[in-house]
Amino acid sequence: MNKPLILVTNDDGISAPGIRALIAVMAEIGDVVVVAPDKPQSAMGHAITINSTLYLNKVSLENAVVTEYNCSGTPVDCVKLAVNEILKRKPDLCVSGINHGSNSSINVIYSGTMSAAVEAGIEGIPAIGFSLLDYDWNADFEPAKSFIKKIVLQTLEKGLPEGIVLNVNIPKLSQKDILGVKICRQAKAIWMEKFDKRKTPQGKDYYWLTGEFVNEDKGEDTDEWALEKGYISIVPVQFDMTAHHTIQQLNSWNLNEK
Repeated sequence: MNKPLILVTNDDGISAPGIRALIAVMAEIGDVVVVAPDKPQSAMGHAITINSTLYLNKVSLENAVVTEYNCSGTPVDCVKLAVNEILKRKPDLCVSGINHGSNSSINVIYSGTMSAAVEAGIEGIPAIGFSLLDYDWNADFEPAKSFIKKIVLQTLEKGLPEGIVLNVNIPKLSQKDILGVKICRQAKAIWMEKFDKRKTPQGKDYYWLTGEFVNEDKGEDTDEWALEKGYISIVPVQFDMTAHHTIQQLNSWNLNEK
């Protein structure tokens, strides 16, 4: 049997330990092509490059077992270039990550990791974003690997519904302490943001974003609940952002009366 073709990307940059761990797992499963940013692109969301040039460079690594490229653009740029310029056929799967830090709850909106997965989904490619709840550059990704492999193999075997990608978050625990996997909904949470106003040595004002994550959701079926209890959370994410349940209500408005 032919091995599945797997596209790997991320938002922390091609040299991040998280993507190196993900590449190692994917190389056990299929033929891997990596297209990732040449520098960190965290919190870029679904940004694309339209007003400046994009550069794509093949990376030559000693004893390389996969094909790798770095890109000067965003995570979404990486997926677009991979599909349109590099890959000879549509990949069987796109995986993004492993992100250094959480992409649960409202963080999915800002996440470059998840936006890369969503872009793959838009292209009709089954896609998964993986994140570990550890922001340390030297985070231990070993406990996550067996779970990631199982999730990927199940996705390749079962497939995903059209228009759906998976947002997978993994708690910072040892492998024996991870209790299992929960299919969840996104918790209702917000960032209580503040801007720290400072001055440059030249006396010019500048701002540094700070904030506190506040989980307003007490449900026991959310990603935040699962992660707090020691489970890996999987949230199915759709990129059709239509609030279908509101259409009937809006149709009751008198918008066509003259």
